[in-house]
Amino acid sequence: MSDKLTLVIGASTDPERYANKAIRMLRSHGHPVVGVGRDLGTVADVAIQAETPADLHPDTVTLYVNPHIQKNYYDQIVALKPKRVIFNPGTENAEFEALLQKNGIEPVEACTLVLLSTNQY
Repeated sequence: MSDKLTLVIGASTDPERYANKAIRMLRSHGHPVVGVGRDLGTVADVAIQAETPADLHPDTVTLYVNPHIQKNYYDQIVALKPKRVIFNPGTENAEFEALLQKNGIEPVEACTLVLLSTNQY
């Protein structure tokens, strides 16, 4: 079991959504997960929360929200000081990526599902 916490932003209870698939795959690989999104409920054993807990210390943040919505999370994610932020396909955001780099956080344009399936997570 990994002790590297992943924060999934844009979490959803809809099993067809990639954020939902990512939560399930992260858990199946033994990663602890916190899900934040509008769609409250549970995925696998992860309760989706409306707000990010302030005392969270994630290793990785993985994004499933578009760049416009990401603006609401800029300060919060920078303050959490994760090691990296994964921009899944469709979430790429040059402005946010530059801000992350300026704050010593690695932006990664990749697919969480692919990283997990190829043991690169």
